[in-house]
Amino acid sequence: MIKRNLLVMGLAVLLSACGFQLRGTGTNELSLKELDVSARNAYGETVTQLRQTLENSGVHVYNGATYKLILTDERETQRNISYASAGRASDVELNTALMFEIQGRDQLPLMGDKIQVQKVVSHDGNNLVGSDSETIQVRKEMRRELIQRMMTRLQMLTPEKLAELQQVADNKAKADADALKAAQEYEDNTPKQSPVEVPVE
Repeated sequence: MIKRNLLVMGLAVLLSACGFQLRGTGTNELSLKELDVSARNAYGETVTQLRQTLENSGVHVYNGATYKLILTDERETQRNISYASAGRASDVELNTALMFEIQGRDQLPLMGDKIQVQKVVSHDGNNLVGSDSETIQVRKEMRRELIQRMMTRLQMLTPEKLAELQQVADNKAKADADALKAAQEYEDNTPKQSPVEVPVE
């Protein structure tokens, strides 16, 4: 019995050293320690749960943080992928897409992307209430998965990566400002032609 326990413990240590983690047991530790989070739907379920998950992971979420995560859009759609008798849908594909953007200093956009989750549910035309309840439950699970995928994306943003993205954004903003200034100076220094007067007969 003791040998068996030692064997199990040894395997657990070995797998851990290889980076293996059981699903749901991994941590969401982020290099980013503070973040401003907002969304088009400021009090929606997704942004509310995301804020809570970030705070539980040790991130200070507050307005005015250097970096800002904006959930620019969230869309829920569904489509029928198979049909039962009498033309009733039997399998329905649920889709949730979350568009987001990360801003840095001076509200400059650093990056943007889309996260998408899909699930298939069975739809019973003879039990509409039960089917609707299942759909609601699956949508909740999809939202949790969506948030977990967002956390995975945020885990990839090290201070070095953010500094690199900020430098690129700063350079682009400066180039755009210089181009606008040059165009304005060119327009100001270009002689204006007087309108041609047409003689009156």
